Amino acid sequence: MKVTWQGVYPALTTKFHEDGSLDLPLFRKNIRAQMEAGVHGIILGGSLGEASTLTRTDKLELLRTALDETAGTIPVVVNVAERSTTEAIAVAQEARANGAHGLMVLPPMQYKSTDQETVDWFRDIARSTDLPILVYNNPVDYKIEVTPDMFEVLLQEPNIQAVKESTRNITNVTRLISRFGNERLRILCGVDTIAIEELVMGADGWVAGLVCAFPKETVAIYDLVKAGRIEEARRIHRWFLPLLELDVSPQLVQNIKLAEVMVGLGSEHVRRPRQPLSGTERQKVIGIIERALADRPNVGILRN
Repeated sequence: MKVTWQGVYPALTTKFHEDGSLDLPLFRKNIRAQMEAGVHGIILGGSLGEASTLTRTDKLELLRTALDETAGTIPVVVNVAERSTTEAIAVAQEARANGAHGLMVLPPMQYKSTDQETVDWFRDIARSTDLPILVYNNPVDYKIEVTPDMFEVLLQEPNIQAVKESTRNITNVTRLISRFGNERLRILCGVDTIAIEELVMGADGWVAGLVCAFPKETVAIYDLVKAGRIEEARRIHRWFLPLLELDVSPQLVQNIKLAEVMVGLGSEHVRRPRQPLSGTERQKVIGIIERALADRPNVGILRN
């Protein structure tokens, strides 16, 4: 299946039982809700999917389950966020052998690599597989930026095709389009709070977080912007923003999992060292979600 890197790609949470084992029936339930809303692909085992706690066996089980549930209707993308190039290549090749349609690749995670080390990291992984690759560019959280000059080198690899743009700098959308064009490097916004702005400025898609709990609203914003119906998209976005801000928090996993619980699409179970929200912080997040649910807009699938 061809990955076009256009549209809404949920960065799915990983569903667990209380004992920390994978809750695959609940994982399937959420995937079905995403598909019913019209998402364009799904991403497994990203930061929101608690990548740091997943084993390679976990990742394969999630991949096989997702492939079975989606049944070839949308691309399934696997996240690569390993400690070494050797491990990253092994995960990339294992994902390919087990049917993944694409990869999202984070920069080296254990220390702040140099520009050359970062370029070599992505290039070595790209050369180890024929799967299309989405480069995750998030210097705010990971302290490593993939600059346009670095992309100039990386785009010599034909399977490096897209960027998850999470610099928080909306001007990067125009900067990248002006330098590389719309076709060679697809741009997907990776920050929920500024997705509408980046889509208006020409981003091709949205790697979304709150979509895990609110898939129809997320897809509606994307569809409306692409249809040029900006005012309608803006109305939904203004309702959505307090929820979207739960994504730009160190506790984004717990926040979004709590939202999933409140709409019947998940559980709060996380793997340690994470722990579910508690006390006043939990009540604060519940209040945000309850206020949003009380005024939830009625949206459908608006794709033309």
